[in-house]
Amino acid sequence: MTALIVIASLFILLVVIVILWAVGAYNKLVKLRNRFKNAFSQIDVQLKRRYDLIPNLIETAKGYLSHERETLEAVISARNSAQKATSQAAANPDDADAIKGLIGAETILSGAMTKFMALAEAYPDLKANQNMMQLTEELTSTENKVSFARQAYNDSVMEYNTARETFPTVLIANNMNFKEAALFEIEDQVERETPKVSFE
Repeated sequence: MTALIVIASLFILLVVIVILWAVGAYNKLVKLRNRFKNAFSQIDVQLKRRYDLIPNLIETAKGYLSHERETLEAVISARNSAQKATSQAAANPDDADAIKGLIGAETILSGAMTKFMALAEAYPDLKANQNMMQLTEELTSTENKVSFARQAYNDSVMEYNTARETFPTVLIANNMNFKEAALFEIEDQVERETPKVSFE
C-alpha cells in the first residue's frame, strides 16, 4: 500500500512538472513572438515616415524633372505598393508571406529611389534647392533608422525561431501553432545598400 502511494505521488509530481514546463515553454514563445511583433512595429513607424517624405521629394523635383515623368511615376507607384505591403505586414507580422511581400515591395521601391536620386544628382539647381536638401537629409536619417529597426527585428525573429525550433520546446510550438517568423532581409546585393540621398 505504501509503495503504491509513493508511485502515485511520483506520477502526480511528474505530471505537475511536465505541465509547469509546458506552461513555461508556451509563455516563453508568446513573449518572444510579442517581442518580434513589437520590433516590427518600430520598422513600420520608420517606413511610414519614409513613405511620407517621398511625395514631398517628388513634388520638389517635379519642376526640375518635368520631362522625367516616367521615373517620377515609377517612384510613386513603388511607394504606394510598398505602403500597401507594409500595412498588410503590420496587420500580422508573424505571417511570413506578408513579410516576404513587403521585402519584395521594398526592393522595388529602393531601386526606384536609387534611380530617382541618380537622376536628381544630374541637376545642379535641384541639388541646390534648400527644400530638396532638407528632405534628402531627413530621408537619409530615416533610412538609417529603418536599418537599425530592421536589425532589431531580425535579432528578435532569430531568438524566437531558435526557441521554437529547439527540443523540447518544438513540441509545444508545433502543437500550439507557433509558426516560423520571416527575417526582413533584402535578397539582391545591390539593394542591400541604402539609396544614396546626399547632394553634396
